[in-house]
Amino acid sequence: MNPVNLTDTSRLCVHTITTKPWNIEEAAKHFSAAGVKGITVWRDTLKGRSIRQTGQMLRDHDLSVVSLCRGGFFPSIDSNKREAAIDDNRKAIEEAHELGTSMIVLVCGADPLQPLEESRKQIRDGIQAVLPEAAAAGVKLAIEPLHPMYADTRSAINTLAQANDMAEEINSPFVGVAVDVYHLWWDPSLEKEIKRCGANGNLAAFHICDWKVPTTDFLNDRGLMGEGCIPVKKIRSWVEATGFTGFNEVEIFSNKYWKEDQKEFLGKIVRAYKEYS
Repeated sequence: MNPVNLTDTSRLCVHTITTKPWNIEEAAKHFSAAGVKGITVWRDTLKGRSIRQTGQMLRDHDLSVVSLCRGGFFPSIDSNKREAAIDDNRKAIEEAHELGTSMIVLVCGADPLQPLEESRKQIRDGIQAVLPEAAAAGVKLAIEPLHPMYADTRSAINTLAQANDMAEEINSPFVGVAVDVYHLWWDPSLEKEIKRCGANGNLAAFHICDWKVPTTDFLNDRGLMGEGCIPVKKIRSWVEATGFTGFNEVEIFSNKYWKEDQKEFLGKIVRAYKEYS
């Protein structure tokens, strides 16, 4: 399937972390003015605010609240920490419901003091522990596989195949998968696993950015689409071939871009989105 060029911003979502220097009110104002139609809210931006009123403010700016980021971080060798993580995920579900979004992205976590297999079991158990609350709130939990370089502490789910396996094992309409090109572009099984994810109805979210060459910081040096080596358009075509019609979510962690004028940076995002996504 040949990628179709994007000609408008009707499916463009931007994460609040992408324009980190802005508070959520500034982000809403500028996203809306730039024609962005979706926003994924990071939980830190909600501190000290009425979550319900913030959700209404976003909708008043004609923004769809695509998801809340992030839940997860379930594994630990300490049972008290595991329970605390479950409690925090229950809180995140409440926040998502108040905000008026139907999805939470899970950065699942890992503990380097135990085998990855044990961390994966604790992730599964943690998701299942909060699933009743998620279902009651109508909130989908989207498992996001992270690049293997994060397998030490950030996520024991490192391939789309692993995320697919877990979503299929849990087998709930309130558990899905978030596909992020930054984490998965290197995987030779990516096209096959995207097709599998879509066929099972588990493809819940699609995140885009680029992998810069050379990358100077593996966390905070992501690039604009077209600035690196990820075939974003090709991967998007695989995602859309499954029937996915959701937002293309721009999620960029960048010390470089956070130092820039954020309004100018947002303009670059819109241009890169149309040309290279």
